[in-house]
Amino acid sequence: MVKSRRGVSSLGCLVMLLLVAAALYFGVGIGENYFRFYQYQDSMRQEVRFAAHNSDALILRHLRERADSLGLPDAAGEVSLQRDGRHIEIESEYYVQLELPLYVKEVRFNPHAEGIF
Repeated sequence: MVKSRRGVSSLGCLVMLLLVAAALYFGVGIGENYFRFYQYQDSMRQEVRFAAHNSDALILRHLRERADSLGLPDAAGEVSLQRDGRHIEIESEYYVQLELPLYVKEVRFNPHAEGIF
């Protein structure tokens, strides 16, 4: 005797694949913004390491150029830099809109680096 198959398991597999594909699609966009943030923060840390050899104006120019090359919003290029003797602190703040299905969230990024040179 042969039983007919209803196809439920095939449909369930298709739905699961669709959900995984959607999660990857939107996850890549979100991950890309966080990756740019970490690259920018790493650039700030590098500028802190070489602060003894570079002027404030040069450091600010490097960071503005880096923010532009990473495709960050214009606000990311507005960097505050403070030196107290051999201590330096670099900071910026910018917002990015993350677009998800039926939902848009604005995320605040605050790259920061400080150290003694």
